[in-house]
Amino acid sequence: MLLGRTANGLYWMNRYIERAENMARLVDAGLRMALTRTQDASEEWTSVIISSVSDVAFANKYSEYTAANVTDFLLRDISNPSSVMSSIETARTNARMVRTALTRETWESINEAWMALKRMLAKPIDERELPAVLDAIKRETALIRGAFYGTMLRNEIFDFSQLGTYVERADNTARILDVKYYVLLPSISWVGSTLDNYQWESILRSVSAHRSYRWNYDATYKPSNIADYLILNGRMPRSLAFCYRFISEHLNLLADDYGARHACHETSTKTRSLLKVGSIKDIFDAGLHEFLSDFIRDNTRLGNEIAQDYRFY
Repeated sequence: MLLGRTANGLYWMNRYIERAENMARLVDAGLRMALTRTQDASEEWTSVIISSVSDVAFANKYSEYTAANVTDFLLRDISNPSSVMSSIETARTNARMVRTALTRETWESINEAWMALKRMLAKPIDERELPAVLDAIKRETALIRGAFYGTMLRNEIFDFSQLGTYVERADNTARILDVKYYVLLPSISWVGSTLDNYQWESILRSVSAHRSYRWNYDATYKPSNIADYLILNGRMPRSLAFCYRFISEHLNLLADDYGARHACHETSTKTRSLLKVGSIKDIFDAGLHEFLSDFIRDNTRLGNEIAQDYRFY
């Protein structure tokens, strides 16, 4: 049976690797939406900070929501525990703690990503270089994932690691969708306009779902179809339904290994059921923001229950 401390290290190692990538994706969403503005884009950057749950910390440090301030805070600032640099540093610290539970390839890919990002984020990023930097962050985390998937034994070590990945990913997809809500909130008249459709397209591109969306739906960018794709489509690897399919699978494998079910199993089952039986029309009728807020709250509770049920201390 795995020690709680080791399970904790594996779980949080993978949460922070995912968080580093997700923070880059969140900045990418803000950047793409800001490009739709001909004048001030502070609303877009404000929405990114709100969705990253860093609004209080950001406001304590900056007075203006500019591209330079937001990207520096979310990518480079080590005083922000969720920045890309802080996340990869914390992931590496956890990986070092559970080094004997990892394959050589997995450890080396994490260490190399840490060194590469440390060099890349050593200085403030020129806005013209930002897209290339965001792509590089996503590429480094993808290399870690590839080494992990290709070499790790499918046992409880793998299960706790995957739980960290999918709990974090589900949280982030919900928050990226919430960026859309915050951007449209000040001007509801934009809904259905060309600008509105471009912003939804930007959301798809930020989660690498632009091309696959066109395989599943017609060529037009309908908000209801895009939300359906990122919330309810069980084959889209960053959708909420996809994440909870694998969260449930890995929790069930742990229940078999440990011979016991816990509160986290009930929470994941309940959330997965909502994602399987609901329709996107029901979600829009009840309110997209309200649905996402409830989902984020329940997903956070699941993470806390996993830590408690498997004694992460």
